[in-house]
Amino acid sequence: MPKSCVLAYSGGLDTSVILGWLQEQGYDVHAVYVDLGQPCEDKNAILAKAKSCGAKSARIVDAQEELCRDFAFPVMQWQARYEAVYLLGTSIARPLIAKCCLQVARDAGAAAFAHGATGKGNDQCRFQLAADALQPGVSVIAPWRMESFRQKFPGRTEMIAYCQARNIPVKASSTKPYSSDENCLHISYEAGKLEDLATNGLALVEFGMTVSPQQAPDNPESIRLGFESGVPKTLNGQLHSPLEMVRMLNQIGGRNGIGRVDMVENRFVGMKSRGVYEAPGMAILYEALRLIEQITLDRDLAHLRDRLAPEVAEMVYYGFWYTAKMDALMAFIGEAQKNVTGEVSLDLYKGNIFVAGRSSPKSLYDEGIATMEGGGSYNQTDAEGFLRIQGLPLRVQARVSPRKY
Repeated sequence: MPKSCVLAYSGGLDTSVILGWLQEQGYDVHAVYVDLGQPCEDKNAILAKAKSCGAKSARIVDAQEELCRDFAFPVMQWQARYEAVYLLGTSIARPLIAKCCLQVARDAGAAAFAHGATGKGNDQCRFQLAADALQPGVSVIAPWRMESFRQKFPGRTEMIAYCQARNIPVKASSTKPYSSDENCLHISYEAGKLEDLATNGLALVEFGMTVSPQQAPDNPESIRLGFESGVPKTLNGQLHSPLEMVRMLNQIGGRNGIGRVDMVENRFVGMKSRGVYEAPGMAILYEALRLIEQITLDRDLAHLRDRLAPEVAEMVYYGFWYTAKMDALMAFIGEAQKNVTGEVSLDLYKGNIFVAGRSSPKSLYDEGIATMEGGGSYNQTDAEGFLRIQGLPLRVQARVSPRKY
């Protein structure tokens, strides 16, 4: 009986080669294209290509809504940015891709899960850790970690030649200046000419979702976003699903040059790498949510969240999504966000996001307390005793160990 495996299939150069190579190794291959709203791909053509290239079966799994609702939005509620910059668009998607592939493997009776992630990158970690957590007995086939595969395909030239010899259509060429990965949340660009840090990445990349801030309109575009318990619900007063919200904000943010990033980051495997990203819709949502949090989150709760957020970002980036720790952290953020309800008005202008107004039925902002005018419900005399108590340990320390000044 032939061996069978499920392949996370994108139709690009790597997975096109791996599909053929797996068949040469004696596998019946079930190709799975996980539809995450890749804005620049023809999913039906990719499905047809997999079938024409000998896949035992080929299917599309639509996970767009789940990606936004259950993965991107909870991470956004954490305000999680890897190394303070990256909105984790690729990182978030990998555990979901793995889950979808493993579900197909279970249905098809396949004992192995194959992917095209390299042995130098983060995605191999995210796929592997997800598989270990969801189906501990599954065999994970990672060709790029196999010496025999790398000897046969030492570079893109050999891979392109392999496809040409077998009439496998691929868009890649040996002169492509970088590689990209996309979903409805963002597009990432890396490798090729971007590995030279002297190269202006924002000038090199042909962005798929955004115009440059310089080319954006000369007048601000105003929008209103409404949140309920930390979840985006309305845009300009109209109710939308998570996926609809992301798509519409991608268009709005994209035409205003919002959400471009060029960074050098620390990969989980230890090396530094350069990535260029665009995430217009998520950049708007992160900022809009933060503005609502400013009036609805208790100070100590907000500060605790902010201390934990870098750790959550790191866990997502590394691939530790299906873990007891992440389960507990997600339960925490759900509780923390329960009063983050309200509406914020924004002006978008040439890559910038400006707040024009915000309101909430759960607002903790009390103008009568905060006012700098006379009167109000805050008695400034009370601050005398407050500061006397706060300063007590400082006065004691100063007597024991006087400071020079």
